[in-house]
Amino acid sequence: MSAKSFIAQLRTRPEKRGDMIALQSELKSLVFEREPDALVYELFQSESDPDLFQVVATFRDDAAYEKHMHIDFHDRLVPGILECVAEDMKLEFYRSLP
Repeated sequence: MSAKSFIAQLRTRPEKRGDMIALQSELKSLVFEREPDALVYELFQSESDPDLFQVVATFRDDAAYEKHMHIDFHDRLVPGILECVAEDMKLEFYRSLP
């Protein structure tokens, strides 16, 4: 089975930018600490638009992705992240190729 990845685009309300960064940074740290099958989890901020973020994540397989979606800290942090966004998140899924 190939790795499963997603790219999420989030536009933050300007007054919530600091909260978004703090919550995403905590999520990233916990992913690397507690999810060995999460191969990549990165937060990027646009250089030209400081309220625009991309989250890029890659998981070893579907099971690792499902674990991520139901792990305790995900359930704790994601609602706060979603409270920071100004519009619906754009989310695309990808598969690695050989």
